[in-house]
Amino acid sequence: MNRKALRADVLLLLTACIWGFAFVAQRSGMEYVGPFTYNGIRFLLGSLSLIPLIIYRKGGVQEKTGRKQSRSIVVISFILSSLAAGTCLFIGASLQQVGIIYTTAGHSGFITGLYVVLVPIFGIFLGRETGLPTWVGAAFTLTGLFFLSVAGDMSAINRGDLITAISAIFWALHVLVIDRLVQKFDPIMLSAGQFAWCSIFSLIVGYLTEPFSLESTIQGLLPILYGGLGSVGIAYTLQVVAQKDAPPAHACIILCLEGVFAAIGGIIILSEPLGPWTLLGFVLILCGMLATQWDLIFAPLHQ
Repeated sequence: MNRKALRADVLLLLTACIWGFAFVAQRSGMEYVGPFTYNGIRFLLGSLSLIPLIIYRKGGVQEKTGRKQSRSIVVISFILSSLAAGTCLFIGASLQQVGIIYTTAGHSGFITGLYVVLVPIFGIFLGRETGLPTWVGAAFTLTGLFFLSVAGDMSAINRGDLITAISAIFWALHVLVIDRLVQKFDPIMLSAGQFAWCSIFSLIVGYLTEPFSLESTIQGLLPILYGGLGSVGIAYTLQVVAQKDAPPAHACIILCLEGVFAAIGGIIILSEPLGPWTLLGFVLILCGMLATQWDLIFAPLHQ
């Protein structure tokens, strides 16, 4: 492995770690503010944190179509595109944040990873081919989700896990939307735009439905800052930098460890329990995510 690839792998591992521990911050933040207020402030900070990177890269709102278009048309197209991505992000993030109130950081981290399995399945409706590894991965993941949710008690299903699983559907849709839009716009610009829309929607809903206390918000500033600047601003930037030099297979495997770090953070910081059923669920979901990416992981072996 060359030095650039090794450096990229280290940065991706750091990214997965930051994202994983963000679930701990999201869980802790619910002790001080409501889920929509938390997301509103978090994504506002995330959007603002990308502005220096945009300026550094001298980014601008422009379409990658190769056609000459008026500035106003490009700006309107960007606003509508970021609105579409931001809407999917808002729904997914809102469901995830509500779900984490009723479940653990570890559960939320692993279940959110369902989107890795759902993306290729949804891709079928877009005319993309989906092979056997995807269905094997889906079977592993759904079985793991079952063990996580019932935790040995067949009569009880954790509603937080179910809400988080529904959020994974919208995370998958979000990935597909972004995959289409990054062909037209700079990914950093698009991210800043979608984060801004998600923040606006979240703050509006939070204002209408949640009590607000400046004192409580200040007390919860640490998990809010981590969720906004850490998992959104810093980790996203690290991912963009790392994936320039990281082999796709490495990126796939390392970023799947996000759920593992979420579980570790939940156990160490929040003293969340790790029973045998939970552990089995974690292992099955991780195997399912990796199985879904089988062709990508082992592609270099066939070259």
